[in-house]
Amino acid sequence: MLNRRNKLLLLKVLSLFSVVRGYNILVIALAQYLASIYILAPELPVRKVVFDVNLFVIVIASAMVIAAGYIINNFYDAEKDLINKPRKSMLDRLVSQRFKLTTYFVLNFFAVIAASYVSFKAVFFFSSYIFGIWIYSHKLKKIPFLGNFISATLAITPFFVVFIYYKNIQPVIFMHAVFLFLLILAREMIKDLENISGDLAQNYRTIPIIYGARTSKILISLLILLTLVPSLLLIFKFDVGYMNFYFMLCVVLLVLFVFLLFKAKARKDYVWLHNILKLIIVMGVFGILLIDVDLVLNRIL
Repeated sequence: MLNRRNKLLLLKVLSLFSVVRGYNILVIALAQYLASIYILAPELPVRKVVFDVNLFVIVIASAMVIAAGYIINNFYDAEKDLINKPRKSMLDRLVSQRFKLTTYFVLNFFAVIAASYVSFKAVFFFSSYIFGIWIYSHKLKKIPFLGNFISATLAITPFFVVFIYYKNIQPVIFMHAVFLFLLILAREMIKDLENISGDLAQNYRTIPIIYGARTSKILISLLILLTLVPSLLLIFKFDVGYMNFYFMLCVVLLVLFVFLLFKAKARKDYVWLHNILKLIIVMGVFGILLIDVDLVLNRIL
């Protein structure tokens, strides 16, 4: 049995894990590796990609910067989250704001140090990424649509850095990036509908607050319709192996999403819609394995 001190320590560890959204970071790290193996460097042996020290450092640096980003975002949104996510906020508050800020600076410092192992360009890239996350959390996120756009851009940056590392410029990669970006942008705008109570209390100027929920729904629907374009192109024009089944499923889910969006009224409805987009994104990470099923089977057998 754990004593009171150990229980408190365990709760604080869980609290910090909740703040940095460790599960999201693990999914992103996995996605970076799978994208490298199957999309960005398919001509290289799997072993060479997996055991590439530079790629490992890039993934670790990305994870530290993302974790630090969640911390600074949590720091600025503490009051808003207390309204929108009271249970999660109570868990997050087990770790002091001072400790969170200290962890934020330590993570960013080690991320830049790690990046210096790769190159000076990597140091500049991650330093810019850190600054971008901070300026977004501090200022830009309160600007309607621009805040959503910057947030979506920052979310795909970990994949952009791997793209730069392999210097692979192909139309199919561009289509994957556009698909992911539009999905994340739609998810960011759904979060504004989901968090409207806390945003109102903290004087955030989001699209649903300024222009109304209906206008926000129309813009989100347009984004979803735009997302169908790269989905259909990836199904019919590009060779993505069995991953075309994933994109077919996405088309069905996105059409269902638009239908449910205009019926949504309460916060729980928007939470469901948010989870549909999150499910599509997470499935997409594992769907990368379908690009070359033979490669997967050969590694298992």
